[in-house]
Amino acid sequence: MTGAADVVDQAPDGGPGIEVAVVSGLSGAGRSTAAKVLEDLGWFVVDNLPPELIATMVDLGSRARGDVTRIAVVMDVRSRAFTDDLGAVIKDLDSRGYRPKLLFLEASDAVLVRRFEQNRRSHPLQGAGRITDGLNAEREVLRPLREDADLVVDTSTLSVHDLRARIEGSFAAEGTHSATRITVLSFGYKYGLPLDSDLVVDVRFLPNPHWIPELREHTGRDREVSDYVLSQEGAEEFVERYLDLLDLVGAGYRREGKRYLTVAVGCTGGKHRSVAISEEIGRRLAGRDGVQVNVEHRDMGRE
Repeated sequence: MTGAADVVDQAPDGGPGIEVAVVSGLSGAGRSTAAKVLEDLGWFVVDNLPPELIATMVDLGSRARGDVTRIAVVMDVRSRAFTDDLGAVIKDLDSRGYRPKLLFLEASDAVLVRRFEQNRRSHPLQGAGRITDGLNAEREVLRPLREDADLVVDTSTLSVHDLRARIEGSFAAEGTHSATRITVLSFGYKYGLPLDSDLVVDVRFLPNPHWIPELREHTGRDREVSDYVLSQEGAEEFVERYLDLLDLVGAGYRREGKRYLTVAVGCTGGKHRSVAISEEIGRRLAGRDGVQVNVEHRDMGRE
């Protein structure tokens, strides 16, 4: 086993390199949170794949021509015998050059009991006994995995945000764990608000190029329309101040563990003003550290 920073350059069959992670640990210790963080970091996450199918999944990923480069399998004790099989699979993958990373999550009995009671759940191994009986049985079943883990995280005193930061620090690709992914989406109010928007801004305060015959058939991606929109009084100041607002909001979202932000920019039809402003905001955001930006135009072409 190797540390979380190691990356396999080539798959054993000569295909693209694959990073493999196995996430396990005590019930209630944060496996679901860890899985969500890994998904946000771009890992392909599979929950409770039978151990005998893990190697097959990794081999298929290595043949995916780069579409799948990071696979994480989340395992628990729904199958009591899984640890022996899983240990053998991990050793096999290691011997074949994949070098899987094993993350183990745990917490104190007192904390885990409180979490189960708050959620009114029973422990999967407690049977007719108490929650502590299930925890004791689970610790024994998982003991070999814990001993072999590359990273053991005690979540007893960690908030969800703290746990996210720990996992990001160990499993994010170089330079991506602190990045905020911003989608700037233009739209037309006449077609309705985008349902997945985090922030909505209205640029109908700017003059509409639709009423200028030589601009009407063009879109906000065309230079003549963009120059017209951005030259209007208040347009430049608006873009600058809105970028400042996005810096403030983005920093707050990062503190809360949110790495994705959709900014919807609307005008009447989603063809001229919103497109031009979205393109300009996206262009300026693309030059900033810690930001990955994508510009989309929902309604351009509908008129």
